[in-house]
Amino acid sequence: MDTAWKHTTVLLNEAVDALLDNRAAEFSAAQVQTYVDATFGRGGHSRLLLSNLPQEAQLIAFDQDLQAVAEAGRISDPRFSIRHQSFSRLAELDKASVAGILLDLGISSPQIDNPTRGFSFRFEGPLDMRMDTSRGQSVAQWLATAEREKIAEVIRDYGEERFAGPIAKAIVARRQEHPISSTTELAALVADAVKTREPGQNPATRTFQAFRIFINAELEELQQALAASLEVLAPGGRLVVISFHSLEDRIVKQFIAKHSRATYDRRAPFAEPQVMRLQALGRVRPGAAELAVNPRARSAIMRVAQRTAA
Repeated sequence: MDTAWKHTTVLLNEAVDALLDNRAAEFSAAQVQTYVDATFGRGGHSRLLLSNLPQEAQLIAFDQDLQAVAEAGRISDPRFSIRHQSFSRLAELDKASVAGILLDLGISSPQIDNPTRGFSFRFEGPLDMRMDTSRGQSVAQWLATAEREKIAEVIRDYGEERFAGPIAKAIVARRQEHPISSTTELAALVADAVKTREPGQNPATRTFQAFRIFINAELEELQQALAASLEVLAPGGRLVVISFHSLEDRIVKQFIAKHSRATYDRRAPFAEPQVMRLQALGRVRPGAAELAVNPRARSAIMRVAQRTAA
């Protein structure tokens, strides 16, 4: 277990408050009492949820990181269970069986700070970046054979990097000499290919983000989880999503907006409109006090929605 690397949960109280705010009004012990922490991480949200849930409730957690699952094993509360799965597997829960779902997206500090995981350009380590190290390709394995055009597409689309072409060209040229297997080698390679960068930002930031998102299919997994939430949330149930970059937040924002309004089929003007399935309840940013003790929270945006009766 990676006990050397600590994690400070972002928007801890705000997320739990948003998830449970409607509990007394909407749910009783005879009704829905199941909550889901779909991104357990190091368990900050789950532990606070358990301290606020009634004895008859249950909390189901998901995480694909084996170290997170090991940390979850330290929770002995009989109301709690952990699944070694991606949050896209929410669809396997029963329809309308959940009172609240929390998604805390991105990566945790232990994942970033542990050099063996390969997420950070600040440390020498294997170029891995998999959330679930028990399956799938590492970034190094993918880069060994990927076409230059595909590498550039990933960097451009998931990293919003304007130097995607030169970076991809440099990667392909280097791998003809030897496989690119370390984080620091990739970071140096990117720095040489990126001619200008925003003040204070490492030239490799966007490329590392892009490869991490791609290798873990993060945006596709998020879209599947959001779609599943509409089916598994009971009427009145809450959806709380914390995102850390614009690509994630855009998907969440558009999803909530789409399902928070009635839609009409222009091909059938006299048909009943498709009723709204969510009620948008707003967004929350970390306050000054939280940012003072945890600067990594600066990009966090929390969006909250409630399942309607439709």
